[in-house]
Amino acid sequence: MSLVATSVLWAAITSMICIDAIGTRNEFVSCMNNIIPFVNTSTYVFTSGMPMYSSLVSSQHNPRCSNLTESLRPVGIITPQNEDEIQAVVICSREHGLRVRVRSGGHDYEGLSYLCKTPFVIIDMRNLHSISIDIKQESAWVQSGATLGELYYSIAQASQTHGFPAGICPSVGVGGHFSGGGFGAMVRKYGLAADNVIDAYLVDAKGCFLDRESMGEDLFWAIRGGGGASFGVIVSWKIKLVRVPPKVTVFNVNKNMDQHAIGIIDRWQHVAHKMKNELFIRLLVQYVHGDQKTSVQALFNALFLGQLKDLIPLMNETFPQLGLKAEDCIEMSWIDSVLYFAGLKGAPELLLGNKTDPYVSYFKAKSDFVTKPIPQHVFVRIQEKFHEQKLVFMIMDPYGGRMSEISKSHIPFPHRRGNLYNIQYLVKWEVNGVRASNEHIHWLRELYKYMEPYVSKHPRSAYLNYRDLDIGTHRHANTSYLEAKVWGEKYFKGNFKKLTKVKSKVDPDNFFRNEQSIPFA
Repeated sequence: MSLVATSVLWAAITSMICIDAIGTRNEFVSCMNNIIPFVNTSTYVFTSGMPMYSSLVSSQHNPRCSNLTESLRPVGIITPQNEDEIQAVVICSREHGLRVRVRSGGHDYEGLSYLCKTPFVIIDMRNLHSISIDIKQESAWVQSGATLGELYYSIAQASQTHGFPAGICPSVGVGGHFSGGGFGAMVRKYGLAADNVIDAYLVDAKGCFLDRESMGEDLFWAIRGGGGASFGVIVSWKIKLVRVPPKVTVFNVNKNMDQHAIGIIDRWQHVAHKMKNELFIRLLVQYVHGDQKTSVQALFNALFLGQLKDLIPLMNETFPQLGLKAEDCIEMSWIDSVLYFAGLKGAPELLLGNKTDPYVSYFKAKSDFVTKPIPQHVFVRIQEKFHEQKLVFMIMDPYGGRMSEISKSHIPFPHRRGNLYNIQYLVKWEVNGVRASNEHIHWLRELYKYMEPYVSKHPRSAYLNYRDLDIGTHRHANTSYLEAKVWGEKYFKGNFKKLTKVKSKVDPDNFFRNEQSIPFA
């Protein structure tokens, strides 16, 4: 075939694709109008060519994902105001062969909340962010579009002695965070965010609106740590608030990564998971390149649910190697500790909104769980490797405490007793582009490969909220259980089998699916 003929053929194919996409878009909008005739769809359904569409498409926290050229642009982005509009989206998407992606905060590490290789729509939950606090019942209803910062702020406005055990980044959306497990600085005292969910509202694959009672205990179990995107659209969550003291104590102790610091890290590995449940000391090994004299740093970052006068004796008894002094510590309210851990200085109102989100960057992450202390020589090698990058982190969160008391099958998140700590490996970069991304990602994969002998085994575990497509994806629409267990058991261990059974029951047509969704049993 001649070059001219080939060009004409491709032009014809492209034209047909565009016409088909426009037709699908128009049919979808018409369907929405038919189901909800008294609401102007232009106020919450945004399609290509509308002013809001482009800004909504680019609303993401990992711009690296925009390099994935195989993903299509969404047929439409819907910003619902209520559950009726979500039900209509599900019904119309099914009717017109569209996939659905649900975006709460846009923090999915691999972009699965807003990317798809087949025609799809995005349900953007940003308008569903109401929070209702009931201090008398020590509970709250929070919609999935709210951020963790908004939730923490609302709790603190209602009470100075209540909080909630969820993540440290305030701009993360509640919907994805809770459904993947969700842990933060109170994980050793109160467990995961998902451990403290007591009810939920969900729109299922048939467009039905369900609560805990009507969805049944199996589905309610699955959405608390098994990833909500496999099972439906979670509209809101009822959570159990937890008690916090009027004053808590925080500290940051920074060490240059020399042999002495590596000895302190070794001691941390042996004691951090055994300390009082009220004490959480996370460890960050980080390298932020400034000049040739910049050192790799070990940062010990802590929250103690108590006063300074009780912390210092506790540290002297259990972890004297750190050399903690009273002047290293600050007493503050729990809500101020939220700001402290997020690296924010100022009033609690800084937790509201995410217009200037400092966490937006090009990055790739991977995760591990550690079941026995890593030898000191490994940290020497890690230090050497970190100098090959400009912005790289190993974030280690201690477990033990309440996490060791909760059964591994209580919810889908199985990483309980026997885990000393979790690792998040994170590399960031400033220059966009496929080549730059590939170079940094390759470096991180090599680090991950190097760590294999020193972390959990059979399987080598991973954390769903630190999503990592490297560990495996669906090869086709109806991947089998045996194919998917390669990555599924890394996230969920023995709970993966039950998740697939729930999936088979509640979504038999596999409507809610993505590259790492739960398959059928």
